[in-house]
Amino acid sequence: MADRAALLAGSAAAAADTGTSVPLRSGIGWMVGAFVVTFLVTRMVTRMIRAGKGPFRDVSVGGLHIHHQVYGIFLMLIAGAAEFAYQPATPWRYVLAALFGAGAALTLDEFALWFHLDDVYWSSEGRKSVDAVLIAASIGLLLMLGANPFDIGSEDSAPAVAVVLLLNLGFSLCALFKGKIATGLIGVLIPLVAAVAAIRIAKPDSPWARWRYPDGSAKQAKARRRFPPDRRTVWDRLVDLLGGAPSS
Repeated sequence: MADRAALLAGSAAAAADTGTSVPLRSGIGWMVGAFVVTFLVTRMVTRMIRAGKGPFRDVSVGGLHIHHQVYGIFLMLIAGAAEFAYQPATPWRYVLAALFGAGAALTLDEFALWFHLDDVYWSSEGRKSVDAVLIAASIGLLLMLGANPFDIGSEDSAPAVAVVLLLNLGFSLCALFKGKIATGLIGVLIPLVAAVAAIRIAKPDSPWARWRYPDGSAKQAKARRRFPPDRRTVWDRLVDLLGGAPSS
């Protein structure tokens, strides 16, 4: 009887875990889906405005141009406040997740503007916005697929997992200081990515290179050969495809 009771209890616990994980991933899926769709639609509209095609025009109030990040910030505030205040059940939970994802896309699409405090949307500096969107979308997809480095499992394994997490965070920070923003952030969820990025040579304009690669050193020369100014990667081509050609 005791064994049967334990088996039933374990089954109930597994069912409860499944019941909570499925809505969680579904909510992330709605958020990521709305994020991607909103970004693609936003870029299509802004490129049409830039080309003077279609019915869309810039929005101005009293001669002041209203950037779409303003709408995104309000959407995130409304969705976040509603979730914390009411904690609604489905389907309203999914609606709030979609609103938050759409707001995040509108805000991150102008990441370069609030990073540089200047309207650099169509300049080369504006490519940082597309970088930020692609990184956020990649992290969202990994979370939706179940990547969770903070799931420490049982209490017995918690100390060992905590050590591994700290080590992985160290690799991620090292990658970020080496100028590898995308792999550093994605590496938080995929430890191998962070480790490889941390071990390899730093970008020549990164803080790590300025601190560790003296002028005229072999490592500085290697970094410049590895990352020449005209270097083009698959990531760069994807940014060009999504963001449009920058202004000269």
